Parts: sequence; C-alpha cells; structure tokens
Amino acid sequence: MSETSPDETRPAIQTWWAEAMIDELVRCGLRNCCISPGSRSTPLVAAADAHDDLQTLSIIDERSSAFYALGLARATDRPVVLICTSGTAAANWMPTVCEADRAGVPLVLLTADRPPRLRDTGASQSMDQLKLFGDRVRWFHKCERPEPREDAFRYLRSTIDIAWQEALPPLPDPSI
Repeated sequence: MSETSPDETRPAIQTWWAEAMIDELVRCGLRNCCISPGSRSTPLVAAADAHDDLQTLSIIDERSSAFYALGLARATDRPVVLICTSGTAAANWMPTVCEADRAGVPLVLLTADRPPRLRDTGASQSMDQLKLFGDRVRWFHKCERPEPREDAFRYLRSTIDIAWQEALPPLPDPSI
C-alpha cells in the first residue's frame, strides 16, 4: 500500500482509504475476513480481497457471514473482520454481536455508511448506524470522511490500531 495520496477524485480517495484500513489491520495481525458484499462497501471488499496476506470469504447473507466469523474467531482465538454495506445489512449482525459480547469473542466490524446528504431520505434499507450495537461493542468510532491528506492517513491508521487493540484480550469483544 502506497502512502501517497491519490488525485482529488472521490472514488480514488475511497479506494486509497479502504486499502489503508485493510493494510493496517493486516499489519496488526488480521488473517481472516468475512465479507457480505454490497455497493457501498465495494472499496473495502476490493481492498480485502486484493490483500495477499488476508484470507477472505464472501457470504452474501450478513447473518450467516457474522456467525461464520464468530466461529472462526473462536476457533483461531484471533479477531476476525466483518465487512458489509450500509443500513439494515449491519443490523443483521446483531445476534452475532450479542453472542460475541457475552462470550468474549474478538470481532472487528467494518460497515459502509450512506453519505450525509443521503441519510434520512426514505430509502427502504437506510437507517441510522451510529451506535447501532449500543453497549454490545467495546469500542465504536465513526470515521471521518476520506481525505487525501497525510494527517488524515495517520488518523485512519491510528483509528484502526485502536479498534484492533480493543478487540484483543484480556476482554475480547466486538469493536466497530
């Protein structure tokens, strides 16, 4: 992953941001990622799938993907990343998040979200994702909008480091 920023086009910035997120997670020790692909999460999915040091599994149904990740995290005793698109897709993770919370199973949850201008616009699958899982996750953070600046890049890597650390023992739990 290059630490140079892309040009000013939004798709390139989102791709760069997603690659930096996945690269930092792998640097932290991530080995497995369960993906439920959707249009808004495409940059994250592509970055995860392209990373040579990461095993990805695509399971379209979010609930099934989350329970698979839970089992994998239990079996390996390592955090597993879940990726999905925005809105109700992430809500399908709730049973797994509750179980991971109670059982102390480490998960890192990455969801896409609608841009602010498209929130509360009446789309059938849109919903407020802030604090979606309440106190069932140890740590929650809504990332800033991707920007092609070095300080934004450092912020992103630092944020990913915190999410990873929060998912680790002694009190493993989901983080988002």
